[in-house]
Amino acid sequence: MAAVEAAPGSLRRTLTLYLGALLAVFAVALLFAARDYGQRAANRSYDHLLVSSALSIIDSVALVEAQWQVDLPYASLDLLSMAPEDRVFYRVFDAHNQTVTGYEDLPAPPREPTDQPQLFDAPYSGETVRFVVVSRRVSSPSTQVEVRVQVGQTRRAREALAQDMVNRSLIAIGVLSLLSLALVAFGVHRAFRPLVKVERELSRREPSDLSPLDARVPREMDQMVAALNRFMGRLSSSNETLRAFMAEAAHQMRTPLAALRAQAQLALDDDDPEDMRRSLVAIERNATHMSRLLNQLLSDASVIHRSNLQRFAPVDLVETVHQALHEALPQAGPAPRVQLAVGVTSASVNGDALLLREAIKNLIDNALKYGGPGDLQVALTADRKCFVLTIADHGPGIAPADAERVFERFARGEGAAAGGAGLGLAIVKRVVDSHGGHIDLSNRPGGGLVATLTLPGRNT
Repeated sequence: MAAVEAAPGSLRRTLTLYLGALLAVFAVALLFAARDYGQRAANRSYDHLLVSSALSIIDSVALVEAQWQVDLPYASLDLLSMAPEDRVFYRVFDAHNQTVTGYEDLPAPPREPTDQPQLFDAPYSGETVRFVVVSRRVSSPSTQVEVRVQVGQTRRAREALAQDMVNRSLIAIGVLSLLSLALVAFGVHRAFRPLVKVERELSRREPSDLSPLDARVPREMDQMVAALNRFMGRLSSSNETLRAFMAEAAHQMRTPLAALRAQAQLALDDDDPEDMRRSLVAIERNATHMSRLLNQLLSDASVIHRSNLQRFAPVDLVETVHQALHEALPQAGPAPRVQLAVGVTSASVNGDALLLREAIKNLIDNALKYGGPGDLQVALTADRKCFVLTIADHGPGIAPADAERVFERFARGEGAAAGGAGLGLAIVKRVVDSHGGHIDLSNRPGGGLVATLTLPGRNT
């Protein structure tokens, strides 16, 4: 058993979901960027204070009579204590790592100090501390030595500042995301308004209203509306054809049915066997005529349906002509004389084999009925990129005024013999038109009618 394909979801919901997901990714990226910026901004601010404090301390160091003197400016350390829970550590030491004052166990810098301040993070006293190390050469009357100052500060203040910046950014990103999502929802709603308008226009129409839509739609919907209008045009044409067919069929069937019923009633009232026989013969003749008319109507309906479908495929016209001849020639009684001349080995056209065979059968059937006692001449030739089928008889021909009118449904030429339905040539015309060809009727110089059917080959 074939798996049932799942019904597609809502297009509006799909668009909103994808656009919302894109906005969410964008918001997360903004959040990470804001977090990184906040941390770098907090580090720059507090690193500047840390370096300033260390430089202020090293400026207070002096070498007097080979002894270090430090007049520690506590105000420089107070700058680093803006956070209530932050702690500050310092150490003054010489080039031999001998501590002059401060915390002796502060972690050593990762590389040898230079003239430029060296910043680094290191664990101390149970938490991560940000350190700076600065160095300077101090001169005395007898010597010149190097002194170094290391100042550290816990990261609580800078982390609090960074978190505050992230929180403010998060609020701004959240508000922006909500506004963007609302804008997306509004945009999707506005984008689907033309579809809603088309839906409302179609739902308000009467079932018989198949006129084209005149709704103004965006360029992206032009093709859809055009395809819908073409579909409604084809449906309207099919409905008109069906209504005309039903009306004409009812009209054409009403007369023979009424005559058949009247003759049956007359036969029932007749006591004379001869009169009853004449009535039965008339009934049989009308029944035959009605049967032929019904077959022609059914054939016409089939041609209309298949012509609208246009499920065409490669067809060999040579084979189709042979099949049509075989089906059209009577199987009982004396066979008519037929001269078949095929001037091509293969005649490939793009079309419906059943429709083409039906059209050729109708032409042959008309020629056999009204073409007189002479030979029926059938010829298939090639003319440039087309194939030409001619069917010639020896009948009375056709009046010039009827050459086009006989292709109309239920239309018959003047002087046509009784018994015809007037649908054969109309069927031929419909088939030929649906295949992009054309048909002509002309009189032969020596008497007779020539039907010329031209169809384009597959390579055209």
